[in-house]
Amino acid sequence: MSNPVTLTREGRCGLITIFKPPVNALGQAVRSGLVEALVAALDDTRIEWILLQSGGRCFSAGADIKEFGKPPQAPLLPEVINAIEGSSKPVVA
Repeated sequence: MSNPVTLTREGRCGLITIFKPPVNALGQAVRSGLVEALVAALDDTRIEWILLQSGGRCFSAGADIKEFGKPPQAPLLPEVINAIEGSSKPVVA
């Protein structure tokens, strides 16, 4: 399976895109992909700000129902949110 989160650069903007059809659910692969892409964007000196966007028909429908009833896997959503909110570069969604 390909990575559901990608980082590309357009000018000074780092574009972090979630693409996990059909609803961009925030499963473990998406959560870890978001953190990895954020770290890469923060390390790239050419990137001054970050745009968090979605591919497909919706931004994110929320939790991945395939993970319900299973032990949580890191990173947990609060950890992802804290990483985004603690970014040293502006992040817009």
